[in-house]
Amino acid sequence: MLARIHVKFKSGVLDTQGKAVHHALNDLGYSEVQDVQVGKYMEIKLEGVTEEEAETRVQEMCEKLLANTVIESYRFSLIPIE
Repeated sequence: MLARIHVKFKSGVLDTQGKAVHHALNDLGYSEVQDVQVGKYMEIKLEGVTEEEAETRVQEMCEKLLANTVIESYRFSLIPIE
């Protein structure tokens, strides 16, 4: 099982990296860019678990380590690998 995890700041939390990238893109002439959010993307391979177990385990991983749930939100998808 492959877990694809996306973590980003919650709405209302200042994303200084995103703002810096936004300003740099505008300075380079990409005036159509209105906003940028910078986040994290992770892939975790899991073995020996069912899809239901994988969902529970990945959610625990996100809550305990991979995302600071006070200021970040996360989403993930599970893909069977053969």
